[in-house]
Amino acid sequence: MNATYLRYELLRLFRNRRYFLFSLAFPLLFFYLIAGNNRHVTLDGIPFPTYYLAGMTAFGTVGAMVAAGGRIAAERAVGWNRQLRLTPLRTVDYVWAKVLTAYAMAVVTIVVLFFAGATLGVPLRFSEVLAMTGLVLVALVPFAALGILLGHLLTPETMGPVAGFGVAVLAFLGGAWGPIGATGVLHHVSQAIPTYWLVRAGRLLLGEPAWSPLGWFVVVTWSVVLGVLAGWAYGRDTKRV
Repeated sequence: MNATYLRYELLRLFRNRRYFLFSLAFPLLFFYLIAGNNRHVTLDGIPFPTYYLAGMTAFGTVGAMVAAGGRIAAERAVGWNRQLRLTPLRTVDYVWAKVLTAYAMAVVTIVVLFFAGATLGVPLRFSEVLAMTGLVLVALVPFAALGILLGHLLTPETMGPVAGFGVAVLAFLGGAWGPIGATGVLHHVSQAIPTYWLVRAGRLLLGEPAWSPLGWFVVVTWSVVLGVLAGWAYGRDTKRV
């Protein structure tokens, strides 16, 4: 691990105030607007603010992970990636710095939303918060790979629309905006994508088991497939130097 390069990436992230504030503002605003107006409603026996906290956590953290691809696309556009490849910086250090920076933003998003949830009465016992956070971080692995993949395939101009549309669709299909339903084709499609299990991690706040063996299978499979594709995209980009 190249600590110097990682520090540079983290400073770059947190000094970008517009990106930082807007990334936090969207999930926070949606949470207060929708969960605040339905704080006494229940969904499948789950208090609406608790359900929606899990949904906005999924939406906000997936956005944070995929946004790493935007920074990669911008660096490719100005030739910064090519310059880095001419330095002793190892590929693994470069990738780890991008992934850990994205995870740092995701953790900040989780903490901010937990505070917001507490203000609406969401039960936040330490052990359950810790378990949910750990499971969310595991479920974000495929999205870390997705961000790197898109960053090496798209231009800065196309990255924004594609990432924004993709995150919104994945959040919808995963049930972040509301329940998809217990039966039907859409329900089966929803179970086959990792955002569904990301939202299900919120069940840990209620002391319920969150993931079945199918959940682990889906997350691991998507992680492997997207990880392989991200490696291929990075290698393809490297050959252009």
